[in-house]
Amino acid sequence: MARPALDLRHVDVRRDGQHLLRDVDWTVAAGERWIVLGPNGSGKTTLLRLASASLHPSAGEVTVLGERVGEVDLRRLRPRIGLTSAALTDLLRPALAATDIVMCGKHAALEPWWHPYADDDRERAARLLAQLGCAGLERRAFGSLSSGERQRVLLARTLMAQPELLLLDEPTAGLDLAGREELVGRLADLAADPTTPPTVLVTHHVDEIPAGFGKLLLLREGEVVASGDIDHVLTAERLGDCFGVPLTLHRLGDRWHASGS
Repeated sequence: MARPALDLRHVDVRRDGQHLLRDVDWTVAAGERWIVLGPNGSGKTTLLRLASASLHPSAGEVTVLGERVGEVDLRRLRPRIGLTSAALTDLLRPALAATDIVMCGKHAALEPWWHPYADDDRERAARLLAQLGCAGLERRAFGSLSSGERQRVLLARTLMAQPELLLLDEPTAGLDLAGREELVGRLADLAADPTTPPTVLVTHHVDEIPAGFGKLLLLREGEVVASGDIDHVLTAERLGDCFGVPLTLHRLGDRWHASGS
């Protein structure tokens, strides 16, 4: 049996006497696509920091790709984890071409002159851009792209390093409807691709759940409300309880929609 990509056992995170996470148990198995859903302040970002080995728990055990955090050289573990976050946008030079942005992801670098790259690297970067609907943008300056295009370029950059675990931190945040739907569609394609590593997508909107993400973890105030198969876990009652408001939940095909009841 394949080892889990991520395994949390009785995990607490405390800061200044406050629990950010409390007694969290969660396992992401090989090949699974997970949604982490909850309101602002529910602990989603803290959970993702644990999963990316950028935060140690206050109590409990966190094992990432078979390595227990606290007992492994994180400099060796972190390159195996792919993390996409909008915060990276501010660190990248706007004048860099999209291909360079993606290619630099091989070494998690911010500039192409930090490491040597071969023609194969540039070709792979171009293929990833095309896979994510960015064909024709290879030479465009990153800063000239739309918000949706930038998010897809960042996702291609993350995939450039061939990660063993893929973590997506609210990738559709700030996008308009067209940009959101384009990205959600590309994420559904990735979910359907058996070569895509185990994936965790963090959001607080059920409308942004792509097709193919079959697992759901609901968080509220740092505690797990429910987790498991999305078809069983995602109900109007649980969702309303999680967000603290009565909600009506609809499903149309492979997409979910919630509204006030």
